[in-house]
Amino acid sequence: MFENLYAMGAGSGADGGGNFLISMLPFILIFAILYLLILRPQAKKQKERQKLLDALEKGDKVVTIGGVHGKIMAFKDDNKTIILKVDDNVKLDVDRTAISNKLGK
Repeated sequence: MFENLYAMGAGSGADGGGNFLISMLPFILIFAILYLLILRPQAKKQKERQKLLDALEKGDKVVTIGGVHGKIMAFKDDNKTIILKVDDNVKLDVDRTAISNKLGK
């Protein structure tokens, strides 16, 4: 009985490199799928968002993450803070990263 087990173990020792690659194949495929479905689109969204934030100008109509609609009146603190005109005589200071969407001029 032990001879059969020993013979099976000795035969698979010569082909150990191939078995390692085959056993790692599911993990490689999972990582590839994770990259293609989650990581790559997320990086693309981040680039588009940064492009949107960099292109903001005075006079643009924007929506904040909280849903506040307003018009950009000015920038301050090295363009990190935006002064938004929400209504007549109502101005808000919001962080540039709080802008979620640009509606136009």
